[in-house]
Order: sequence, then C-alpha cells, then structure tokens
Amino acid sequence: MNARTVSCGVVMLDRRGDVFLAHATDTSHWDIPKGQGEEGEAPIEAALRELWEETGIVLAPERLTDLGRFAYRHDKDLHLFAARIEDGEVDLACCECTSMFPSRRDGTPIPEMDGFIWVAPADVGRYASRSLARLFDTALSLAELHRTL
Repeated sequence: MNARTVSCGVVMLDRRGDVFLAHATDTSHWDIPKGQGEEGEAPIEAALRELWEETGIVLAPERLTDLGRFAYRHDKDLHLFAARIEDGEVDLACCECTSMFPSRRDGTPIPEMDGFIWVAPADVGRYASRSLARLFDTALSLAELHRTL
C-alpha cells in the first residue's frame, strides 16, 4: 500500500471572509498556496515556504492558526494553517510565483501559479478543484473559520 502524501498550505481569509486563491498554471482551477514539505521541514515551515514560493507573500509563523490534517484525495492529505489578512496587506498585482515546473507543451519552465484572486466562500466551487471545494463544503467551513479566526 502506498503512503499518503501530505501537502502543507495556508488558507488566507480577509476581513470579509473571502479566501485567497491562486490559479494553477495550464489548468482550469484555482487553489490555496500549498505543497509538499522538504526533508526535515515542519508542516508550518513547509506551509510558509510554499506560500512565499507560490505568491511572494511572507507571513510570520505566529500569525498562523494550525487547523490540522484533512483527507484531501485518495492519495493525499492536507495539513492546513489559517491566517487573517488585513485590508491592504496583500496587493494581488504584486503577487508573484517563483516556483517553476516544466510546461506540458514544450518543457520550458513556467510558474506553478499565474493569477491571484479573493473569492467569496459561496463562489469557491466555481474556481477551485473539486477536491478543494469538497474540503471546504464538508470538513473545513470557510464561514466557521471566518467566525473563529
């Protein structure tokens, strides 16, 4: 039996309760900043590194709330953290992904993420992958997170 992989990520909510999503290059879906940890890296370190690599956003570790580990897909779990973002703190026009992968078209390096938006919880299903939308619908209520964060 194959071991489940774990991706670590950050769910960022603004003061209205909208969630930050990044567009996964060459796909139709948007996602939260997340990825697998490196050898010896704690989940919070992996989440903060992935956030920085995929968006350019830097947050102090003490700003994160550990939400725990969630079943995501049949082969992957997510260890998620949450952060409240203040008005004006994140300029979408200044977000930049420095994490690259080879393009499926010609192998040239392209950024993992190529767009950034704030989305109302009710609209997440229009943007996010089915797996992420299901997570927010069933295991991690964005409305509840907004109330408690």
